[in-house]
Amino acid sequence: MVQIAVLDYGIGNLRSAQKALENVGANAKLTSDPSTVLSSDGVVLPGVGNFGKCAAALVSTGVRDLSLQAISQGIPFLGICVGMQLLFESSEESPEVEGLGVLAGEVKLLSGSIKLPQMQWNSLNVEEETPLLNGLQGKWFYFVHSYAVDPKTTENIVVGTCDYGGRVPAVVQKERVFATQFHPEKSSEAGREFLRNFLTYCEAKK
Repeated sequence: MVQIAVLDYGIGNLRSAQKALENVGANAKLTSDPSTVLSSDGVVLPGVGNFGKCAAALVSTGVRDLSLQAISQGIPFLGICVGMQLLFESSEESPEVEGLGVLAGEVKLLSGSIKLPQMQWNSLNVEEETPLLNGLQGKWFYFVHSYAVDPKTTENIVVGTCDYGGRVPAVVQKERVFATQFHPEKSSEAGREFLRNFLTYCEAKK
C-alpha cells in the first residue's frame, strides 16, 4: 500500500484530504513527524484560506522546513489550492510574506470582469502530458479561490489550465513537485482519478 503523508500544520481541510486519499487506496497519515514524512512514498500539502496565515503556520509548526526537506529528497510532493500557492515565491494576498520558493512565480488576484471567488466546477484543459493528468482532459473539477499563480511569471511548468476570465493555471509540475488549484478531494470521480494517478506515480517512484 502506498504511504502518503498529509502535512499537519493546523490549518484547512487536512482531514478531508486524508480521507480522499484513503478512499482511493492510500495509507494516508495526517502528520508533522519528520521520520514519518521523510519515509513516505508521497507528501501532500493541502491549504485553504489566507496565504499569509498558512505560511505562518508552516513556519510555527516546522512544516515549512520539513516540506523543503521532502522535496529536496525527491519524494513526490503535491500541493492543493493554497498549498499550491505556497510553493511559489510570493502572493499579492500577503505581499510581506515569503512562500516556499520551490517554484518560481507570483500569485496574483484573478483579474477581469469576473466574480470572486471562483467558486464552481470548471473543466480542465490538459496542456502538457503528465502522469497525473492521464485521462483527465475536459474533466470537471471544483475550484474555490480568488488568487492564482500568474502564468506569465512561471518557468514553463503549467501543465493544465481552466478558463475563468482568461487562462488560469490549474495544475503545475516541476520534476517531482505537483500542485493543483482545484480541490481533488471535492471533485467527485475526476478528483478520485487524479488522486489515483498520484498514487500510481508515487508507487512507481519507490
